[in-house]
Amino acid sequence: MKEFNFMGCVEIRELLGKSADNEQELMELIEEVPVDSIYYHTHSYFLRHFYITGPYPNDFANWAAIQVRDRVLGEKLGILTPSSEKDLEDIRSELIEIIDNHLSSIKIVPGVVYGQAFYFMQSKIIEVPTGPSVSNLDEFYQALKTVDASAIYNHVFEARLRDRRGRSDFSIWLDEVLQRKELADKFEKIDSYMYSLEGLRTKLIELCKQEVEK
Repeated sequence: MKEFNFMGCVEIRELLGKSADNEQELMELIEEVPVDSIYYHTHSYFLRHFYITGPYPNDFANWAAIQVRDRVLGEKLGILTPSSEKDLEDIRSELIEIIDNHLSSIKIVPGVVYGQAFYFMQSKIIEVPTGPSVSNLDEFYQALKTVDASAIYNHVFEARLRDRRGRSDFSIWLDEVLQRKELADKFEKIDSYMYSLEGLRTKLIELCKQEVEK
């Protein structure tokens, strides 16, 4: 039987030397920055917030609401979900459309007064072995309790970007190796973007516990 090898990840970050002081500049820079920057400020937001996602689950929404104090735009950007069905260019286009529509509805371009400018960054995700390797559901269940949170990110968020089937590594292994299709489907029904990594871990553990105790 093929074992499941838990792999964590580290994020290699790079400051791009581009910053925005107001929402117009933010929109213009979103249009031109590399796609890895869009990734950093949306998808990998979750990797940097293990325990709390907050009401603004990406860097753009958080900046608009907290630094510019434009909670209306913050809430609009916060609704954007970087799901596995969207590629990063789709997300870029949505961000631009949301900000453009917002600016069209107001007379003055909101900007930073007392807050910080928005500094664009980009990142690459590098897999690192964290262990353990498991071969059955009980071992998988126990490992989920202790594995590094970055492994949850890697096998759920990153996997869905790598795998155009849009499934997590966990679901694929449960379905194709352990023949636990029902449990795999339950994993996929979880809206991962609604949870912090630790919240997602708790949800996955609950589903495994129900299956193990049957």
